[in-house]
Amino acid sequence: MNTLPIDFLENIYSTEKENTLHGKWITYKDIENLFSKYTSKFEVSQIGTSEENRPIQQLKIGTGSKKILLWSQMHGNESTGTRALFDLFNCILNSSEGTFHKILEECTLLFIPMLNPDGALAYTRVNANNVDLNRDAVNREAKESKLLRSILEEFNPQFCFNLHDQRTIFSVEGTKNPATISFLAPSEEITRALTKGRIATMDVIVSMNNMLQNVIPNFVGRYTDEFYPTATGDNFQKLGYNTILIESGHYPDDYNREEARKYTFFSILQGLHHIANETTFINYENYFNIPNNDKIFYDLIHRYEDSYNDVAYQYEDKIIDGKFVSKLNKVDEKSLNSKIGHSEIVFGGKKV
Repeated sequence: MNTLPIDFLENIYSTEKENTLHGKWITYKDIENLFSKYTSKFEVSQIGTSEENRPIQQLKIGTGSKKILLWSQMHGNESTGTRALFDLFNCILNSSEGTFHKILEECTLLFIPMLNPDGALAYTRVNANNVDLNRDAVNREAKESKLLRSILEEFNPQFCFNLHDQRTIFSVEGTKNPATISFLAPSEEITRALTKGRIATMDVIVSMNNMLQNVIPNFVGRYTDEFYPTATGDNFQKLGYNTILIESGHYPDDYNREEARKYTFFSILQGLHHIANETTFINYENYFNIPNNDKIFYDLIHRYEDSYNDVAYQYEDKIIDGKFVSKLNKVDEKSLNSKIGHSEIVFGGKKV
């Protein structure tokens, strides 16, 4: 299995990172002026509009027979994948490295870097009509869901990359580490059978995990493969489009998800590199060696002499008066001995 060297990934990322994009609140206004710089190499086009008539753009590049569809921010408040995609666009635009030449020779790539611009502006999971696009694959009530399905059927990709963020509560089972990156090969039906499509998806995930274990060992988890009948990944997998789910999570002291952004970029590039260089996708067994996600974290825990009085808090991100605000809310108390705080404050006496 051909794994990209970490020094290569570190160097190309530091050189090509899109520094105009930073922070968790990324809106269409933040990216709209970037598209023009890619037109010299990519096919850039508006493919539709959101419920509130904001543009939805795609970028297409490559001449190969292996078609790959990648999209981000179908949940508007999950922007880590979007930032990582623009870092990748810069690499493809500016780098003469053979890695990118091989990918573009073997693959045709189609990117939708912000599927839900209305949700992005409001910093919400849902679209302007309160529809969760990731649970709208069957009814397709939303304009954005209809658009994604039409692109899927027209492009007919062999692989899809579905990019999300996950909450800070998730850990890597058997460790005290947060799940900085989690992967999923979605199930096609309730028995979670190992179909040919799931095996191919797992093969690519194994490649990405092998790479990440060289840079963030034991910070990679496996998201639950419980079948969700209305979920995008599950339905695309069932339709025969091998769908790789990447969940960008927390890294110590990384609430802006800049470290997670880097490892998301590493994962996407490794996945594309692997697909470009392989002809069969059957090496799936090590997928099940990736530890499950667990839930042992809170953002902050106040510890007291009597542990029965411990208090846990989580950040809630929202937009207030046009500004991004993170507020700590109490979410649990009593005995929290089985939990870990990303930050902990220990008080000497009893809680007053």
